[in-house]
Amino acid sequence: MGQRSYAASMSRAGRPREWDAVTYDELPLPHQSWGARLLERLPLRGDETVLDVGAGTGRDTEALLARLPRGHVIAVDGSVAMLEQLGKRLAGSERLTVKHADLREPLELDRTVDAVFSVATLHWLPDHDVVFRSLAGVLRPGGRLRVECGGAGNVAGVDRAVTGLGFPSLNRAFRFAGVADTEASLAAAGFTDIEVDLVPDPARFQAGAQLESFLATVVLGPLLDPMDPAERPGVVRRIAAALPRPEVDYVRLRMSATRA
Repeated sequence: MGQRSYAASMSRAGRPREWDAVTYDELPLPHQSWGARLLERLPLRGDETVLDVGAGTGRDTEALLARLPRGHVIAVDGSVAMLEQLGKRLAGSERLTVKHADLREPLELDRTVDAVFSVATLHWLPDHDVVFRSLAGVLRPGGRLRVECGGAGNVAGVDRAVTGLGFPSLNRAFRFAGVADTEASLAAAGFTDIEVDLVPDPARFQAGAQLESFLATVVLGPLLDPMDPAERPGVVRRIAAALPRPEVDYVRLRMSATRA
């Protein structure tokens, strides 16, 4: 595929991308530690309703439900495959509502929520002003927001390997925001008690199949999706070989705020 058709595929406003949810769920994801750390920062009595934004296959949703023995979780994601895997993981839970939605659009829920929780999702959404207004619209006054996603400098080393091989930058597909612009977006959406920071958190993998599977499934989707499936393994192998070490150089943008 030529760079022109690749770039057009990355930039067009289509439906949310689909995932290989089964492979995703089998990987040793750093997302698990991110979710656990973020959940520690979310004070809960146990009877609240919490919105899990970008719930994926439900690993963090399951941990949320354990913290809410008398509460409820609304799990939202834009990927049908991810939500199907979540449904298998949490089948039969009466304290869970699953909702498929395009998170680039304002959320419509049948109730307000007490807290918003989101791990490794917002960097997929191009307009954070819209996202924060949407979340404020479903969060009760005084409700808490706890979010973690890729921030400024995230996967910069992987992107250098990608562009060094002649492919367009991954930054075309992501929104890696900084501290100041995130603080401004949250304040404009009606949040107070705002705390935002950037934390380097590199993830190490075994060289070879494990690293390549992680890159293909989690990091390089916007690059690989428009390619012929037969081309993808070779491209991933070349990118993995171009990295200085078997590592994905994550930088996490963490935010805490209260709905005014």
